[in-house]
Amino acid sequence: MNRVSVEINNHIAVVKLNRPDKMNALDIPMFEGIIAAGEEVGANPNVRVVVLAGEGRAFCAGIDLGNFSNPDGAGKKPLAERTHGVANMWQQAAWIWRALPVPVIAAVHGVAYGGGLQIMLGADIKYVTADTRLSVMEMKWGLIPDMAGTQLMYHSVRDDIIRELTYTNRVFSGEQAVQYGFCTHISENPMEDAMKLATEIAGKSPTAIVKAKKVLNAAPYLSVEDGFMMESVEQDAVIMKKNQLEAVYSSMQKRAGKFEDYRE
Repeated sequence: MNRVSVEINNHIAVVKLNRPDKMNALDIPMFEGIIAAGEEVGANPNVRVVVLAGEGRAFCAGIDLGNFSNPDGAGKKPLAERTHGVANMWQQAAWIWRALPVPVIAAVHGVAYGGGLQIMLGADIKYVTADTRLSVMEMKWGLIPDMAGTQLMYHSVRDDIIRELTYTNRVFSGEQAVQYGFCTHISENPMEDAMKLATEIAGKSPTAIVKAKKVLNAAPYLSVEDGFMMESVEQDAVIMKKNQLEAVYSSMQKRAGKFEDYRE
C-alpha cells in the first residue's frame, strides 16, 4: 500500500515512512512495510548505509489507534508470540534497524511519539531538529513501551530519565532529546546532514563497517573476556583482506576507495 518508500543510490538506501496525511502513524500496513523495507535493504549487499526518515510534517506520530478496533490489530493476538526471531512484529519494526548489518541514520523532524520514538531508537545515529517533539507516549493510552524501546533506550539514556518519561509520557524537545541521549545531533536540516554522513560512511570499507556494527551491537551484552575475543575474531576476518588493503592504498594515494560489496 506504498506505506514505505525505498530508493537506493550510490550505496545509500533512503527509507521513508510514507503516510504523510496521518503524520506517518503506524497501522498494520505501515508495520508490514517497515519490516519489508528493512529486510530488502538488509539483504542487498550494494547498500552500505541507510537513511531513515518520514515524509511530510513528521517523522512518526506513533501508533494509529485504529489498530485497536482492527480484528487483526494490536491486542488481538498474544504479544509473547515470537514471529521475527527474538521479536514480535511490533518490536521488529524498531529492532530491524539495529539488527541490520549496515549503519542506519535517522533524520527526525516534527514529532516522534510512542512507536515512532522507538523506531527512531533503532537507528545507529539520529539527527533531529531542535523543535521536534518526542514522547514515550504509551502511558497516555494505558500501555507500556513494547516495541523494543526498553532495550534500545537502556543503553543510551539515563535510567531515571527513562523512568520519568515512561511514567508521565511527558513531551520533550529535540534539544532535550540530545541532552538525554535519545538523539545524537541537533540539525537545522536533518535529512541533509544524514545524507552527508551517509555519503561519508558509504565511502569506507563495507567489510570493516559491517564488522564494526556487529561488534558494537554485541558489546553491551558481553563480558570483557567475550568482548575482547569477539574483537579479535572479527578483526581476523578483516585484516589483510582485499577491502582492508584497498582502504590502506586509497588512503595513501588520496583517492576514493574501490571496494567490493560485502555481506556476511
